[in-house]
Amino acid sequence: MVNGSASSLAGRHAVVTGAGRGIGAAIARRLAADGARLTLLGRQEGPLQELAAELPTSAQAQAIVCDVADPAAVARAFGQMSGGAVHILVNNAGQAASAPFGRTSDELWQGMLAVNLTGTFLCARAALPGMLAAGWGRIVNISSTAGQRGYAYVSAYAAAKHGVIGLTRSLALEIASKGITVNAVCPGYTETDLLRSSVDNVVAKTGRGADEARAEFARHNPQGRIIQPEEVASTVAWLCGSDASAINGQSISVSGGEVM
Repeated sequence: MVNGSASSLAGRHAVVTGAGRGIGAAIARRLAADGARLTLLGRQEGPLQELAAELPTSAQAQAIVCDVADPAAVARAFGQMSGGAVHILVNNAGQAASAPFGRTSDELWQGMLAVNLTGTFLCARAALPGMLAAGWGRIVNISSTAGQRGYAYVSAYAAAKHGVIGLTRSLALEIASKGITVNAVCPGYTETDLLRSSVDNVVAKTGRGADEARAEFARHNPQGRIIQPEEVASTVAWLCGSDASAINGQSISVSGGEVM
């Protein structure tokens, strides 16, 4: 995949949600390296501040605690941003929880929709006016291969991530003539805290070793491996750059060919 040049993001204000760790932190590092100014959103201040201190001074990184599922918190966070109008929004914040369908509680269902889908909607709605005023913008929604196909025992998560792709396609069409693109990136199993928790869960429930459990996740990928956060970040950076200006409304699978 061709990466956007650093100059194409120089001076652009990028907001990354769920930025404290994993894929979100990798995206923030990559966008900062490509010249963007960063606002980091997440629910825990410590990891956000650590990342902000790590990024180059040119990123002018600002850390703001925000629960993206809370409309008032999102409005407050966007009002606190010191970087001015948002040019790039990466909706990365998300959670995954598993349960057989018959034991999927109302709380689990609503929780998966709230952070994965409603949070994406709320942040896009908050960022869009500045993009429309500027006549330029990039919205990248981090979905999942679970937004492109079904997986057993994660019906609520898969429904939410399918919803993210539907939102992506509809919004992309609505603002296609405004100089703004909206795309989704759909990682397969990626080396994150979430995957490590899933491995621990398999070990606890089945008695398998950690290596055997990891191999089970890797087998979903035809390349037989776990995706790295930096690979997802590279795809996001490309979509944010000038070379991807004709890419709109797409759901790009970063999964080694699991979804084609």
